[in-house]
Amino acid sequence: MNNTIGHIEVINMILSAVEKIRANHEILSKLDSATGDGDHGTTMLRSVKAVEDAINANPDEKLKDLLYKIGWSIMSADGGSTGPLLGSFFMGMSEAVDGKSEIDSLAVAEMIIAGAEKMHKQSHAQVGDKTMMDAMLPAVDALKAADKGMTVQEILRQAAKAASDGADATKDMKAKFGRARNLGDRVIGHKDPGAVSISLIFQGFYESFTN
Repeated sequence: MNNTIGHIEVINMILSAVEKIRANHEILSKLDSATGDGDHGTTMLRSVKAVEDAINANPDEKLKDLLYKIGWSIMSADGGSTGPLLGSFFMGMSEAVDGKSEIDSLAVAEMIIAGAEKMHKQSHAQVGDKTMMDAMLPAVDALKAADKGMTVQEILRQAAKAASDGADATKDMKAKFGRARNLGDRVIGHKDPGAVSISLIFQGFYESFTN
């Protein structure tokens, strides 16, 4: 069980999330076809390709610089409204690890919380609005509830469960942002694809420590 992780483990976390998105991109587009224009899976594929490209181009960068370059790479990709949100997530994480080469479990939580807070400033959505934040904000609450006795794997499992539950809850919501808000009750019964994407990212983070 890991209480402290470094550069390699953070990269593995991110690449595990990349693979989780890649394996589920068709499901994401299918969800989006019910509430949007059906291209969310394709958009997420472009975003995770940008993540991989940044990692491959900067494998030995300091943790702060690598996360910043990942964020910038996502923002530079053709990711519609998703790009600035995910890009800001990684840039926020970058700011939280300034000067650090290794981080303990609580610092991992702080890193992700910082990313989520920067993303939230871009989104302004709250829980109940049927957006990415319906998965992200419950994950943040779970991370804030972590204590110093928990391992990295344990706090990520807690966050992944909260994100998954948050994404599931969007099935019963009306949308308040994006094209889906114009569909009224027609979006009820369908999970928000953005929230599912965030849930998959957290699941990928967690699973990197279970393989």
